Amino acid sequence: MSESGNVKLLHAVEPERDHVRGADLSGGAVSVVYYGDFLCPYCRRLREVLLRLKASIGDRFSYAFRHFPNEHAHPGADFMARAAEAAAEQGRFWDMYDALFDKEPPITEDDARELARSIGLDMARFERDLASDAVRSRVAEDLAEAGRNGVSGTPTIFIDGIRYDGAWDYYSLLDVLERPVGERIQRSARVFASLPASGGLVLILAALAALALANSPLASSYYAFIRTPFGIGPSGSLLSLTIGEWFSEGLLAFFFLLVGLEIRRELTAGALTDRKAASLPVIAAIVASIVPALIYLLINRGGAVSGWSVPTATDIAFALGVLALLGDRVPPSLRVFVAAFAVVDDIVSVLVLAIFYPRNFEAAWLIAALAAIVVMFALNRGRIYATWPYAVIAVVVWFCLHSAGVHGALAGIALAAFLPTRPTPAAAPLLAQAATALAALEHAQRNEDVDDDPVLEWASRNLSAASERLLSPADRIEQAVAPWSAYLVLPLFAFSATGVGLSVDLSAPGAARILLGVILGLVIGKPLGVCTAAWAATRAHIARMPDGAGLRAFIGAACLCGIGDTVSLLMADQAFPTAQTEASIAKIGVLIGSLLSAALGATIILLGPSAPSRTEATSAP
Repeated sequence: MSESGNVKLLHAVEPERDHVRGADLSGGAVSVVYYGDFLCPYCRRLREVLLRLKASIGDRFSYAFRHFPNEHAHPGADFMARAAEAAAEQGRFWDMYDALFDKEPPITEDDARELARSIGLDMARFERDLASDAVRSRVAEDLAEAGRNGVSGTPTIFIDGIRYDGAWDYYSLLDVLERPVGERIQRSARVFASLPASGGLVLILAALAALALANSPLASSYYAFIRTPFGIGPSGSLLSLTIGEWFSEGLLAFFFLLVGLEIRRELTAGALTDRKAASLPVIAAIVASIVPALIYLLINRGGAVSGWSVPTATDIAFALGVLALLGDRVPPSLRVFVAAFAVVDDIVSVLVLAIFYPRNFEAAWLIAALAAIVVMFALNRGRIYATWPYAVIAVVVWFCLHSAGVHGALAGIALAAFLPTRPTPAAAPLLAQAATALAALEHAQRNEDVDDDPVLEWASRNLSAASERLLSPADRIEQAVAPWSAYLVLPLFAFSATGVGLSVDLSAPGAARILLGVILGLVIGKPLGVCTAAWAATRAHIARMPDGAGLRAFIGAACLCGIGDTVSLLMADQAFPTAQTEASIAKIGVLIGSLLSAALGATIILLGPSAPSRTEATSAP
C-alpha cells in the first residue's frame, strides 16, 4: 500500500558511467537524474527547462541523462539512444544529445547519421559502435535499471535520488532545486516513507514508547490518558468510548479499509486470481491459523483457553518489510506468496473477530448494518462514483456494528468491498482533453494573457477532470488513507494497545502457560502450519511451490509469517476483556514471539544463497 514505483533511486549518479552535465557532484551540487527518450516531445521540452535551470543555478546544479527509449510509442527511439551512445564512444555524447533534441521531428535514422557527421564524428567508427554489443548493452542496462526504479514513462525525474512527481515547468523545479526548508522536510519525509519498513519502524517506536511509559513513573498518566472517556452523550452511551477504544475500534477502521482493498485487489487482479497460484497461500493461511491455536490450547486450560486466537494473525507490513530488507536473497515469487498468505490470513482474522468476539450481541442493530451495506451495494451497482455517499454509509455501518456488539472497525471491510472501481479509461479522449487544455494555456502565454483567469480556470478544470479519471474512487481513497494508516492510525493503536506492564506476575495461575502458548504458537505453530500445508498441497497436486524459491528460503519465509499482527494485540484485549493481567501477558507473548520469528526467518534466509540478480539477466530491449 505504498506508492507505485520506487520513490528512491536505486543507484546514485556514477560520474564514471553516467552522462553528467553541470557541476561537480563532490561539491554538494543538486543532482538530477532523468530517464528520457530522444523522440519524446516532453523530454524535448524538459531539456529546455534544464538548460535554463543550469544557466540560473550555475555551479550548484548538475543533471544526468539515462536512456528509456519507448520503441512502442516512438518507433526509432532505440536507434537514437544507440546513436547517442555511439557518439559517447568518441567523447561527444552531449553534442549528439543537443543535436538530436535541436532537430525538429520527425527524425529518421539517416537524419541521425547526418547529425553525427555534422558534429565531426569519425563515421566509420560511429557505424561500428552503433551496431556493437557494447552500445546495445549500455542502452539495455539503462532500460533494465529504469524498470527496477519503477519508471514507466518519460521523462521520469529523480532529484537528489528521490523521485520528483511535481510539475515540469521552470519555476516549480527551481523551487525544489533551491532547497527551501519546506521542501527539505517534505523530501526527508519521502525518503523515510520509501524505506521498505518505514511504517513498521513507526509502529515499533510507538509500541516501545507505550512500553516505556507503562513501565515508568508516568504509568498512571499513560493509563489515565488511554482510559479517558471521549465521545457524544453521557458516559456509557453508545458513542461514549475511551480514547483507547476510539483508537482500536474507530481509527482501526481505516486500517481494515486498506486490508479490504488489498484483499479485493488480490481476488480480482492479483495473486489470488489464478487457481493454482492461489491455492498454496490460501491453504497455508488457513492451516497456519489452526496450528498455532491448537498449540496454545494444548498448553492452556480453564479460563485461559479464550486466548487461543492471539497467535493466529500475521502482520503483512512487518513480514514484507523484513523480506524487502533481505534484498536479492528472496525471489519475487516468494514475496508474492507471503503477500497473498497475509491477505488470506487477514480474512481469517476478520472472521475470527466477527464470529468469536461479539460484545452484547444485538441482532436488530446487525440487521440495520446489513441494510446499510445493501444500500452501499446498490450505489455500487448504480455506478455512483462520488465517494461521499459511501463514506457516510460506512459511518452508519460502523455505528450499527458497534451497537450490535460486533467490532465497528469491520465497517472498513464493508466499505472496501463496495467502493466503486471503473473500467480502464480510453487514453485517446483523455489525452485530447488534456492536450486541448494545455494548448489553451500555451496560446494564452504566447499572447501574454497568462493571467487570464477564465482561461486558467477552464484549463485547470479540464486537466483535473482528465487526471481524476485515471484513478477510480477506490484507488483515490487508498492513496489518501494509506499514509495516515501507516504513520498515524496503526501507531496510535499500537501506542494504546501495547502499553503493557512488564512487571506482571508470571507466578499467577496460568500466566506462564499463556505466555508460552502465544510464543510457541507464533514461533513454531505458524511456520509448522505453512510448511505442513505446502507439503500436503503439493503432494496432492492442488498447488505448487513459488517459482525459484528454494526449500531454505521458503522455510525462512514461513518463519516470518510468525510475526504477530496488530490484530493480535486487539485479540488479546477481546479474549481477556475483564482480565488485564492475562491480556498483558498475551501481548508480551506477541511481542516476544514476533521478535523471535523475525530473527529466525531472517537468519535462515541469510544463510542461504542469493537469488539470481536481474542485472545478470539484462538483455537488449
